[in-house]
Amino acid sequence: MSTPDLSAFEAMARRAVETFPEPFRKSAAEVLLQVEEWPPEDVLREMEIDDPLELTGLYEGIPMTERAISAPSPWPDRVWLFRQPILAEWRDRGNVELEDLVAHVVVHEIAHHFGWSDEQIAEIDRWWE
Repeated sequence: MSTPDLSAFEAMARRAVETFPEPFRKSAAEVLLQVEEWPPEDVLREMEIDDPLELTGLYEGIPMTERAISAPSPWPDRVWLFRQPILAEWRDRGNVELEDLVAHVVVHEIAHHFGWSDEQIAEIDRWWE
């Protein structure tokens, strides 16, 4: 079996969003999904990440909890998925389906769209145990 390409990763991410319960699904579906091979160098520098394999996904936007009708966002929210880091984690784990890992990264990043911090996500996210 060949390794899924960027479009296959995007399809997996879209399927994950389609499984969200309402009312989350509609709002999550409005977030752009973008899959790239690697995180951009400027993002890694800004986040002070030395190893690009450490960044599997990224939320870019204004969380719903911080939005104001009087100051709408000039751009749509976006979730970035980074294919090579996800594949590396999938290979390292060896105990999860790739589609489940992609879905997990999507859920984590979409949680930021809804205003959750990494700390809040970690409180309920038992994936990493």
